[in-house]
Amino acid sequence: MPLNELLPKAIKLHPKKEAVVCGKTRMDYQTFGERVWRLCQGLISLGLGRNDRMAILHENSNEFLEAYFAAAHLGVILVPLNFRLSARELGMILNDSETRILIAQGQFRKKVDELHASVSAPDRIIWTRRDFEISGTGELDYESLLAGQTPTVPSDPGIQDDDVAQLYYTSGTTGRPKGVMLTHKNVKSHALGTIAELHLTDSDRWFHVAPLFHLADAWATFAITWVAGTHVILPKFEPLKVLQMIERERITLSNLIPTMLNMMVNHPEVDNFDYSSLRVILSGGAPIAPETVRKIIETLKCDYIQTYGMTETSPYLTLSILKDHLKTLPREEQLRFKAKTGREFINVSLRVVDNMGNDVAPDSQQVGEIIVKGDTVTPGYWHLPEETQGAIRDGWLYTGDLAVMDEEQYVAIVDRKKDMILTGGENVYSTEVENVLYQHEAVLEAAVIGVPDAHWGEAVKACVVLKEGCTATEEEIIAFCKKDLAGYKAPKSVDFLETLPKTGSGKIYKKGLRDPYLQRS
Repeated sequence: MPLNELLPKAIKLHPKKEAVVCGKTRMDYQTFGERVWRLCQGLISLGLGRNDRMAILHENSNEFLEAYFAAAHLGVILVPLNFRLSARELGMILNDSETRILIAQGQFRKKVDELHASVSAPDRIIWTRRDFEISGTGELDYESLLAGQTPTVPSDPGIQDDDVAQLYYTSGTTGRPKGVMLTHKNVKSHALGTIAELHLTDSDRWFHVAPLFHLADAWATFAITWVAGTHVILPKFEPLKVLQMIERERITLSNLIPTMLNMMVNHPEVDNFDYSSLRVILSGGAPIAPETVRKIIETLKCDYIQTYGMTETSPYLTLSILKDHLKTLPREEQLRFKAKTGREFINVSLRVVDNMGNDVAPDSQQVGEIIVKGDTVTPGYWHLPEETQGAIRDGWLYTGDLAVMDEEQYVAIVDRKKDMILTGGENVYSTEVENVLYQHEAVLEAAVIGVPDAHWGEAVKACVVLKEGCTATEEEIIAFCKKDLAGYKAPKSVDFLETLPKTGSGKIYKKGLRDPYLQRS
């Protein structure tokens, strides 16, 4: 069942059901479908067809959802772009993917104009939400393109399960971005898995807050539509607006980045809203401190599920859903499991292995690398066979994430291989130190990195953002950590920052914290 069967099913069964809420725009499934069909016909008129590449540079919007579905129906490969990237970085992606058409939001006009010097593609640019006149050759207006077409369902181009549906670009080890290929089978299998795991139904109202160019949120495009739920869209993350809209739009669930959730539950107005519609909040994209999990559950008064995944796996690999017999445990024990990375997702096989490829002991002590296989795992990287062979060996994807396994087969990630700190011959996992830092009453955000040290090789450094109105000294933070950690794990120094650098998806950008220290060494 390729992805082009999902939207017609929702329209057939629920034509008048509210499908999309985006600002003042509200559409039922019939109306939403008609816009997708018009976009399909417009793209066909521009000569776009099966396996061609189309990119989108856009904030969260109904147009983003329309692009996902139009591409899926035409067999076009969609390339979602991180709008926080520089023009140079975007140019590399457009050239590598040989993108033919770019859908771009008007506010990114300056960045798109800067592309022309370095980009041979795309052939056409389709502008949305613009406040300027279109004058360039090959530039079109999105709404005018749709208005000139009939809402006719496009004929089936013969899409196969193994056809590539989307290309998501991630950082490459050589500095060149890597295009992760996700097939129709990958995306479809993941959507069906989330429907089963999260019990999604047509009563659900999903909140698109994390960026749609990132799989932390984009997977829900297809899963929520498959069950004819409602997509509620926020262009960009603003903590107060998120809290307000949960109440106003009666949101039932969403997947947010830990940094977002941390800002929400620490917002001074967090107690002023009704969250009774929420049934579950998911968190993914980065490890989360147990103290933050506790605050989420207590503040939002809903269930919580920690997720873990990768772009290469569509994305989910684990969910911290409690097994039935664990629900009888005392509250603190339940919280301990909820804060873990989780047990394997229904559609994947997952192992944690040592350097010899042997499974680690399920004792929460022995550290190994997570490896996975399944229908949601990418076939590889676009035009990078050597990178593909390095990541996928004997059918198993090697994630580069280090973890332990417990007796219930719940995984707990301790670090990325590249983030592990080796100090004085001892391994220090940054997540363990960060979890302690988040217990300090003055700490809003924390990241732990290794920095060059003449004596220890690497020294543990904490980068901390304090809560508004709170104070703490370096000595206090280090002493606080030493109460719960071995001396070699505690930070040797603390940097107090106004903000921590973030990636386009909202994760804390540790490389950006480390680089200045590496340059000095």
